[in-house]
Amino acid sequence: MVRKQAAMVMAAAALAASGAQAQPKAPQPTPGPAPFPAHWSIPTEAEIRKILVQRIDEQHQAKAIVVGVVDAAGRKVVSYGARDNGDNRPLDGRSMFEIGSMSKVFTSLLLADMAEHREVRLDEPVAKLLPPGTKVPERGGKQITLIDLATHTSGLPRLPTNLAPKDLTNPYADYDAAKLYAFLAGYELPRDIGAKYEYSNLGGGLLGFALSLRAGTSYETLLKRRITGPLGMKSTSLTLTPDQKARLEKGHDAALKAAANWDFQDTTAGAGAIRSDADDILAFLDAELGFSHSALDAAMAAQLKPRRPTDIPNTEVALGWHISQTPRGELVWHNGGTGGYRTIMAFDPRARVGVVVLSDTSTVAGVDDIAIHILAGLPLAPPPPPPAPPVEHHEIPADPAVAGGLVGRYQLAPQVFLDVTFKDGQLYCQLTGQPPYPVYFEAPHRVFWKLVEAVADFQVDAEGKTTAVVVHQNGRDIPATRVP
Repeated sequence: MVRKQAAMVMAAAALAASGAQAQPKAPQPTPGPAPFPAHWSIPTEAEIRKILVQRIDEQHQAKAIVVGVVDAAGRKVVSYGARDNGDNRPLDGRSMFEIGSMSKVFTSLLLADMAEHREVRLDEPVAKLLPPGTKVPERGGKQITLIDLATHTSGLPRLPTNLAPKDLTNPYADYDAAKLYAFLAGYELPRDIGAKYEYSNLGGGLLGFALSLRAGTSYETLLKRRITGPLGMKSTSLTLTPDQKARLEKGHDAALKAAANWDFQDTTAGAGAIRSDADDILAFLDAELGFSHSALDAAMAAQLKPRRPTDIPNTEVALGWHISQTPRGELVWHNGGTGGYRTIMAFDPRARVGVVVLSDTSTVAGVDDIAIHILAGLPLAPPPPPPAPPVEHHEIPADPAVAGGLVGRYQLAPQVFLDVTFKDGQLYCQLTGQPPYPVYFEAPHRVFWKLVEAVADFQVDAEGKTTAVVVHQNGRDIPATRVP
């Protein structure tokens, strides 16, 4: 699919959630009952541990993974792996991870709870929650509402185009309110509001920011007052205490190298800023499944009622949650990922079983298949192919005359462009929905990225004008034609 091609290009690792977070993938990628066993029982702790041993020791897809399961019999936690730097403390249910886009479920629960208490309405325009005079994109006489943000149907892109982090390893840290308002004021919606599902970290962040403004407090304080406090989730937060810092697992990239932790301002916190542990997520799923009760019962039930279609097979989106239809009923889920972590939580409301999987490594495959295998019996994903040997690039100085000729817009798909700019002696490439990233010459019309293994060859006609570019990444050749 075009969306998958585009997501592979340029800094896919740096902004994998960018899913926060990767594009959600359906637990059931194909229709029909064949992939699901007719009868399924939750694997034993020994069977789950065997999966983790294989994923870590044989496939090298993580350094540490923690799995939690909750059902009518209670909760269990299975972990495997090792901490960095010779730290011999065992992994357990209190080992903390960045949970990335799983945060959007909590943000949407805040929305549902505030709606239950008549502090907001689902159909209320988000502009009414922002400071007076803030311009928010409109289209066809309609305004973006809170439910549009929670269901990824607002028409806003995955990321704001003015996201240009000072530190590429911590991409959201300096995206403040001034930048958010500037983007909203200048953005033109490409389609009618509510017309189409398009996963948006920008929308998730804006929702959390707007709710915190209506509540007159920070997103973190609102989260603590309305969700983590009532549910006793003492390890779920944004700002870590010394004890929590000591329990936070170090994140890694796909090459198992240490990755920086991500920081968020309130403008984007609702999209992916939360850190948590398996014990806390199990407490949350315990409440979702009705094994425990709190003041959030009504909001949790209301969160699953509004549903809109997605482009994910057999899947609708509710308030924050994705809901996939299977031959045995519904699976409710959301995954997440930051620069150094991949996570997922899911539950079967009919069977009353919930699963959380937390990994300290950000890989393309992630850990979704482990959760859905435990929950519903879908086969585990096959092991990834061995990584290609690293390519050695030899950088040459940028020739301003050549670089200037490459500047322009190149179309990869109907709504996906590669914008090439040249500023202060540096060439940049920016994919739709991502910030601009520097690229470096190794030949007059060939550039490479240092953040990811990707190369672009610009094509020149007989008159010396650049007409197209072909991006090479992950064994794929992705062409793009120059457009006015």
